[in-house]
Parts: sequence; structure tokens; C-alpha cells
Amino acid sequence: MRINIGHITLILRDSSRPHIRLMTKNEWYDKDFKEFKKQLGNNSGFSLYKNYPCLNDRNESAGELNNPYFPQDLYVARKIYNNKPIKHVDIGSRIDGFVAHVAVFREIEVFDIRPAKSSIQNIFFKQADLTNPTDLPVNYCDSISCLHALEHFGLGRYGDPVDAEGHEKGFNNISKILKQGGTFYFSVPMGAQRIEFNAHRVFGMPYLMRLVTKSYDISSFAYIDDRNILHENIIPSTEDIENSFGCNLGCAIFELQKR
Repeated sequence: MRINIGHITLILRDSSRPHIRLMTKNEWYDKDFKEFKKQLGNNSGFSLYKNYPCLNDRNESAGELNNPYFPQDLYVARKIYNNKPIKHVDIGSRIDGFVAHVAVFREIEVFDIRPAKSSIQNIFFKQADLTNPTDLPVNYCDSISCLHALEHFGLGRYGDPVDAEGHEKGFNNISKILKQGGTFYFSVPMGAQRIEFNAHRVFGMPYLMRLVTKSYDISSFAYIDDRNILHENIIPSTEDIENSFGCNLGCAIFELQKR
């Protein structure tokens, strides 16, 4: 008899102790994909475009190399340097990129679903699931960032629970951590809206504008196009918003002020 408990399979044999077998990468991927499709339904605003299996990330530490968004990391780090907040918190951004840049000139507290395996000066780490508000502080800081992280929430890639609404829950919980009047530096992949399971979501600009303007005023906007070129201080036109600046897999970068 086989009993599945999460990503562990118990194999029960007569007159013997249970044999514990960890699910293979393909097995847990198939299980998560089936559950995600069940939760997604037909009216989420997203369509499953193609599968993009990322089978090794959940067993790695937070942060990864060779991220193409190096200009983004420098751009937002420079803004934080100039704005000089009292307390800055980061949610899931690249440790060996953006977080490292900020840690050069100030303290930064980092929340991530995965554990950190090293201690670095000026970086204070807290393991947390941003889709679960019970472990999160409220009105905690005057400055917060989440750069190229929200698109992963709820896809199971990093060991987080599969949740088709994970990105919305995460966005709302980040807003609760930030004080009124505080600044939120926020970026996600931008293009034709879709899910490439379990790598990421890609957000269309119309959806992003509706998401951010519920609780925030836009202080500035920048984006990285498909050629990895950063465009700063952009005032989007209606056409820009409708076609997501012509990007297939660009990056939208918002500087937001909480109302």
C-alpha cells in the first residue's frame, strides 16, 4: 500500500515497517501541477501558456546567479540610497544582487521562503511565507522592496504551498508590513499575461496598473525591455499600458507610495 503525504510516499508492506521514499522531482512536479490547475479554474485572468519545469530550486538556498536583471538591482539600490529610509525590508529579492548592493551602505532585513545558509554583515534574515499573514509584522517599516519575486508566489518552485492566488495574497501582505506613506519598490516580469508553470507568472501592464493603484500612488516607473535595456522615468501612455511596452518578457519596476 502506498500513502502520499506531501512529497513523501509511505510504502506499507505486510509484517514490516513502513518504507519511506521521497517523491522524485518529476513526481512532485506532476502533483503540484495537477493541484495548481485545479485551483486556477477558468476565471483567474491567467492562462497556462506552456510548462517550464524548474526542478532544482526548492533545495537551493535563497538567491541565484546569472540573473538578467542586474540593471534593475542597481537602479532600485540607488533609489534607496538617495531616499535614506529609517527601516528597509526586502521580500525575496536576489541576495547576491540587489540585497548585496543595499547592504554595502545600510542595514537591510530580508524575508524569504527559503533559509539562508550564511551570515552577512548588514543583512538580517527571517524565513517567512508571505502568503501566510500570521507570522508577519504589521506597520513595520517605512520602505520595502520585492524585486522579481512575487511572480513565483504559489507556484511551488521554492517549496512554497501551491496557491493560484499566491501573488495577490503576497502583494496584500507586503502592503500590511509597510507603514502608511511608506515606499514600495516593486518589480515583476512584464509581457503578454500568462503562467509558465512552475517558473513564473508574466504580468500584463493593465493588470499591474489595477493591482498597484488600489492602495498606492505611483512615484516613478521604469522598465527593462526584451533587449535588457533599462528605461527610467517613464510616463506610460494608454497604448504603452495596453501592449505592455511591446515586451514579451520584460520587467516592470514601480516606485510606489502607500496611501
